[in-house]
Amino acid sequence: MIPRYTREEMGRVWSDANKFARWLEVEIAAADTLAEAGQIPKQAAAAIRQRSQINVARIDELEAKVKHDVIAFTMAVGESIGDPEAARWLHYGLTSNDVVDTAQALQVREASRLIEHGLVRFGEVLERRAHEFQHTPQIGRTHGIHAEPIAAGKSWLRSPGRDARSFPPRRRSKPRFAGGWGWKPRR
Repeated sequence: MIPRYTREEMGRVWSDANKFARWLEVEIAAADTLAEAGQIPKQAAAAIRQRSQINVARIDELEAKVKHDVIAFTMAVGESIGDPEAARWLHYGLTSNDVVDTAQALQVREASRLIEHGLVRFGEVLERRAHEFQHTPQIGRTHGIHAEPIAAGKSWLRSPGRDARSFPPRRRSKPRFAGGWGWKPRR
């Protein structure tokens, strides 16, 4: 993200610190799930959940040496746990893509919520301004040429996306993501 073109909240969503926080969220969820299934020790999952910390500078330092972002991340988080017996279960059974793709879906969800919130606010402002300019004449257009004058505010309320079917944006009940076997249509 180019900082001068990015809103502060959106910049935070796509920052390295937030990316690593989402990676850690995925790692902790995986460790908890594996512990519940009896595949890793419960005390190891508890240690991972309670002691894991993100140190972006340390991750960057390790990445410069190992040339792999997820390996550097797991090494830095493993160090923060402070217990090698517990830390060895971090990332157990996962691939880099499992962590990165799932965490990125969490970031997309965060970003989508910010965009949705902005669209709702924009709709509120547009509606208020439309009422303010409901009697202001504006040149109408049809087929790219001038037509009968219309009220500016009225045309704003009829703009694409402002009808009840599409605004504010509808929330889907369950997001669907492609898996290892590809996209599967919803039935």
